[in-house]
Amino acid sequence: MKQLVEFIPLVIFFIVYKMVDIYAATAALMVAMTITFIYSYFKNGKKAEKMQIITLAMILIFGTLTLVLHDDVFIKWKVTLVYAVFSIALLVTQFIFKKPAIKQMLGKELELPDNIWNNLNLAWALFFASLGAINVYVAFTMSQEVWVNFKVFGLLAVTLLFTILSGLYLYKHLPQDSQKNSVNDKK
Repeated sequence: MKQLVEFIPLVIFFIVYKMVDIYAATAALMVAMTITFIYSYFKNGKKAEKMQIITLAMILIFGTLTLVLHDDVFIKWKVTLVYAVFSIALLVTQFIFKKPAIKQMLGKELELPDNIWNNLNLAWALFFASLGAINVYVAFTMSQEVWVNFKVFGLLAVTLLFTILSGLYLYKHLPQDSQKNSVNDKK
């Protein structure tokens, strides 16, 4: 349910873009993300995840710049900057704080060796950095329509695939008794 709610602003962005233009779509995205954030905030007992706060702040800042300056370059850069923040945050948690963010998020539910958490954390950091670089390429070498389609469908599909691959990687490294328990839980 949470993922569906977070996907709604992207759908609204895409529909408004197709019906009107990038500026109306940007305004719609800003409103939809704000409403989604408020909904999640109250649904989660007045708590917000850092990723949600960062994403909303970037959308509001770069969306406002896009609308005020009537230049779509800002909304295009927002995608890359969000991915850069996530990538840097993952690297900082791993190499400076020695507590990979991925382990902090999932470690309560899964018991795995530190090297597995480090590998997965680094993989996600590189994944986000790569998506940011690819976004720059698509946004500034291709048409606006190609970029919107890439933003809505391409990034989503690649992220979903990488999430599945991450799950398979984790499953492969689970202790044998945990794998048996997860299979028995599904029965």
